[in-house]
Amino acid sequence: MAAAVPAGLTACSSEQHPDALVVGGLPVTCNLTLPVACVARTKTPQATGQNFSYQFSKYSGWPEIKESLMAGRIQAAYMLAPLVMDLADKKIPVKIVSLGHRSGAVIMVRTDSSYQKFRQLAGKRIAIPSRFAVDFLFLRKMLAQENMTPAEIEIVEMPPPDMPAALYANAVDAYCTGEPFGAAAQQAGYARPLRMTRDEWRNYICCVLTVREELIQSNRPLVQDLVNHVLGAGQWLDSQQGNRDKAVAIAAGKQYFNQDPNIIRFVMENPTDRVTYGDLRMIRGEFEELMQLSIEAGTIKHPISYETYMDESFAKAAQPAPIAI
Repeated sequence: MAAAVPAGLTACSSEQHPDALVVGGLPVTCNLTLPVACVARTKTPQATGQNFSYQFSKYSGWPEIKESLMAGRIQAAYMLAPLVMDLADKKIPVKIVSLGHRSGAVIMVRTDSSYQKFRQLAGKRIAIPSRFAVDFLFLRKMLAQENMTPAEIEIVEMPPPDMPAALYANAVDAYCTGEPFGAAAQQAGYARPLRMTRDEWRNYICCVLTVREELIQSNRPLVQDLVNHVLGAGQWLDSQQGNRDKAVAIAAGKQYFNQDPNIIRFVMENPTDRVTYGDLRMIRGEFEELMQLSIEAGTIKHPISYETYMDESFAKAAQPAPIAI
């Protein structure tokens, strides 16, 4: 499918735009608004005096993207919200300026397993991407819902791309992660969702657009334009299935996720609200809930003021960009 897309649809390279803002991201559907925003920017007429463009830079994991953002090698990235809170608290000059998605995490078990209720995972080995990941907080919410404690399961940290194979080999009994790594095993037929955030935590967020404060200070119009395109991409993705099909073709390309388009499409269709993008409002109470859950999990050591890690000004001034793809 990706090969059938006209070349101009997937173009967003540093060769075409040497001054493009590099934005880091992972090949996960929670980051899907980023490739769409990147391509849309190349297709939309620029205002007089503006020459904004964005280049997607794919990272393999959160530690790598965190280090690049901390060192200033990149000025913007999609990041885990609790991780941004922690970085800002440690005086790393970063701010959250937009959400990237809603929902999108799953707890997967083998198709042939007897597990039907979450409580049946007591004593089992469950993989998570990171203790800073909101997937881990989702797992903890499910434990609390069943009056269970983390001591009643064995938690292992594992890169999400390795999780489907680990489940297939019975190296773990379940895994909790973002898409498309749940869909990959489900489509292959050997795994099924036990729980999904769409059912259990409807306002779930994990990946947020984060920028360094130097960029905010030096080029507010650029940051605003990026936020406008991310919000526009979110509305476009949720407006009709045909747009999601186009997004699948974009994201599957080598310069973006470099994944099987059938797996990304499976996420977009099974069910269609497995991940959503249209409601990207930044709500203070939701971030404070994430912080409290992170404090209880021990990944954040104390309360951090909202203003320390958040800049709402761009979201408040946002005008979602029309997506002409």
